[in-house]
Amino acid sequence: MERRLAAILVADVVGYSRLMERDEAGTMAALAKRRRAVWEPLLAKHRGRVIRTKGDGTLAEFVSAVDAVQCAVDLQRAMKEANTGVPDSRAIVLRIGLNLGDVMVEDGDLYGDGVNVAARLEAMADPGGICLSAAIHQQVERLLPLAFRDLGDQELKNIARPVRVYSISDDIEAAGGTGIPINRASSVADKPSVAVLPFTNMSGDPEQQYFSDGVTVDIITELSRYKELFVIARNSSFLFRNNFADMKRVGKELGAEYLVEGSLRKVGDRIRFSAQLIEASSGTHLWADRYDRELAGIFDIQDEVTQTIVATLVGQLSRTRAERARRKPTELWAAYDYYLRGSDYSDRWDASAAIPLLRRAIDLDPTFTQAYAGLALACLQQRYLEGNEEALDMALAYARKGLEIDDNDGGCHAAMGLVEIALRRFNLAEAHSTKAVALNPNSVHFAALNAYRLSRCGQAREALAILDAIARHDPLTPQWYSQYRGWFLFEDRRYEEAIETLSRLSPLQYWDHVHMAAAYAYLGRDAAARAETSAVLRMQPRFTVSWWSKMLSYKNPADAEHALLGLRRAGLPEN
Repeated sequence: MERRLAAILVADVVGYSRLMERDEAGTMAALAKRRRAVWEPLLAKHRGRVIRTKGDGTLAEFVSAVDAVQCAVDLQRAMKEANTGVPDSRAIVLRIGLNLGDVMVEDGDLYGDGVNVAARLEAMADPGGICLSAAIHQQVERLLPLAFRDLGDQELKNIARPVRVYSISDDIEAAGGTGIPINRASSVADKPSVAVLPFTNMSGDPEQQYFSDGVTVDIITELSRYKELFVIARNSSFLFRNNFADMKRVGKELGAEYLVEGSLRKVGDRIRFSAQLIEASSGTHLWADRYDRELAGIFDIQDEVTQTIVATLVGQLSRTRAERARRKPTELWAAYDYYLRGSDYSDRWDASAAIPLLRRAIDLDPTFTQAYAGLALACLQQRYLEGNEEALDMALAYARKGLEIDDNDGGCHAAMGLVEIALRRFNLAEAHSTKAVALNPNSVHFAALNAYRLSRCGQAREALAILDAIARHDPLTPQWYSQYRGWFLFEDRRYEEAIETLSRLSPLQYWDHVHMAAAYAYLGRDAAARAETSAVLRMQPRFTVSWWSKMLSYKNPADAEHALLGLRRAGLPEN
């Protein structure tokens, strides 16, 4: 008998016996109509397969946990809409249970604990609600923009062990039934949301902007370590640089209840630093402080600001948690200065300028893990920009060294995850990307890495779901977000959407033109494909299909061939 891991959905109709007693023929007809008009299209859309139906009950299997949960949400939303105008006494309302577990397969039917748990969870669900096991919740909690409620360990009938159970927000519509990013208030009602606006450079020297920006980013990074907070990504908050508009409007646009702002002045070997925490809705200043220290004390200031914000918003954390979150990047401010300069160039994809500065940072402090992570990323950039395969070896060495120094550095795990993808070692990539997210659950960059990894493994839809979730943390999404979305849409064979997304970028990189050329070719739009081909060769004269095949890192050969065939059809040279 075959066994396999499956995502299982069990649904039944609330009060089915009562409905049948009142109007047997009408109930059967209405139920059949709902199955044809609502259930079957949604199951097909989310790659679900009906295993069996019995009376009002349905058992279905899905290719992935994400598909199963999203289908359940869409199904409850569609049923609610279908019940509009129908008297309560005749409304068809579902309960749904979801589980990810091992099942036995016989003659196309499924049996075993995996199915039984889903059935027990369905019975626990409220009318119109969804209950799911911890096994499936763990797979989707960071991939889908939904509000989950922890119901604790539950004793289920005829199940030997307690099962951790979660439910999805009672307000299914607010929970994003179509996979579109949900309203922030519904997803983070139990978490204070905070945005750190870029600190004002008061040094009188525009060249010092990298320093004030770097300090701001480090504060965002430290705050992001706390699961008790919902932290807006830097890409969105930095759009409000030097914007002295009404704080209420800024908070509303960013979806943040609280705002942090301040200024920084570097004079010689000293730094003057001010910061304040503001309640966006009222403009009330909850906390403010000023510091005048030697530059060597900049990290103590960052720690103090972070701890004060956390204490103000969610109460004083335990000493152990506070110490774990307090990670000084280096004791040497000069090394930190080189790191900030190098990171500034790296953010602009200027690897040749970034690498010497980041190397200087680790020359000054050989234990500076953030600089090793930055070097690994800059070397990866150099590989894609220049086709330098030795740069990949360097990236691996720098990421590995950073992890040898501190295995709990999320940035080093993220960098190593990208290196392992480039080396096509996808199991290792998964281990590092998962740990990066666990170490910093609010980081949109680490979440995006996980999405990129999934896309390379043939899971473009799951990758797109992560991007939807990222948009909650980063409502004013940056350029790389649209790039990733365009690439993933291409991999999902949604060529028109991919072209529409990528064409909005400014400026486009050569790899964006690569994806658009292939997409146009698959659509049979030869003139447009040739125009994109010309753009690719103008921006990257060494480009050939065989060269690009070395850059591609797909787990499944069919996905690589899909990308390369599109380029051949677009007219790009083979060698």
